[in-house]
Amino acid sequence: MDQDAMKRAAAQAALDYIEPGSIIGIGTGSTANHFIDLLAGVKGRIEAAVASSQASARRLQEHGIPVLDLNEAGRLSLYVDGADEANDLLHLIKGGGGALTREKIVAGASDHFVCIADDTKLVDVLGKFPLPIEVIPMARELVAREVRALGGEPVLREGFVTDNGNVILDVHGLVIDEAVRLESLLNHIPGVVTNGLFAIRPADVLLLGTPDGVRRLTPQGG
Repeated sequence: MDQDAMKRAAAQAALDYIEPGSIIGIGTGSTANHFIDLLAGVKGRIEAAVASSQASARRLQEHGIPVLDLNEAGRLSLYVDGADEANDLLHLIKGGGGALTREKIVAGASDHFVCIADDTKLVDVLGKFPLPIEVIPMARELVAREVRALGGEPVLREGFVTDNGNVILDVHGLVIDEAVRLESLLNHIPGVVTNGLFAIRPADVLLLGTPDGVRRLTPQGG
């Protein structure tokens, strides 16, 4: 089973978490796209969706799935999204696609967060994948200096602007063994909108596509 097939298998397994008649949140990226495409086959089970990016909203609408603004939708029963890295506490690095702020907002508005990924995304220690930070443009150099003081090497994501009109610094060289602490520290730097650590609000379930099927992990390892 190739990597793409493993992503699709994880996305398929996430359909089981949908409550009939609910409004669900949906993330951004290649694995989330699999979920959207599979959701199209059972779209009668949900009332509508809230998307974490303009790209996901367009994909949902192309499948005839109603898309609501989060302010209209209110509390969501479920959020389904991928990850760039995950550990056994279900702390995540997200934002490789640049939608980390809206992803974090929709995750925070959801009762249950199901993360879907292939098994290459599970790591012992977070940080090999560069950590994205969304930054207000005028604060780019200030934030970069503060990040260097924390031991990271920030690199501007060239030619990229987020859906919110901001820039992204991708931070290399971090070994993240205290994800909750680092997430909080970074978010307190003036000019940071948010960062791609999902540790203060981690996933509730991680569905990993593997060559032998889908593996289900919880923070307790159950």
